[in-house]
Amino acid sequence: MTARILMVDDEADACELFRQNFRREIRKGLYSFDFARSGEDALEVLRTGEPPKVLMVLSDINMPGMSGLELLEHIRRERPEIDVVMITAYGDPETARRATCLGASNLMTKPVDFAQLKRRLANSIEQPG
Repeated sequence: MTARILMVDDEADACELFRQNFRREIRKGLYSFDFARSGEDALEVLRTGEPPKVLMVLSDINMPGMSGLELLEHIRRERPEIDVVMITAYGDPETARRATCLGASNLMTKPVDFAQLKRRLANSIEQPG
């Protein structure tokens, strides 16, 4: 089964960066990625998405409009079964505490360590929920 992942980041190059780093896994059918440029767009994908359902959301914290932390609150209310990993350029303790309190399963700092992220994804997919 292909694990569907939603990447949320307002930076235009984030989509291509993730596609490049996961090209082998995408080609093998391990993962499929959806990309949203805002929290509002991400909620639309989660509310109307085609099967298979999204299993994990990777979201930037600092975005114009709805922040990643606000998105996290919506996801926890509407889709609590989805694993959410927050990604930020500002890995300060207060941000980490707030993300954890709101229900993020993990906080990663930019630049993303893709080897670590791949391990995290593999563990999450093997042990859903």
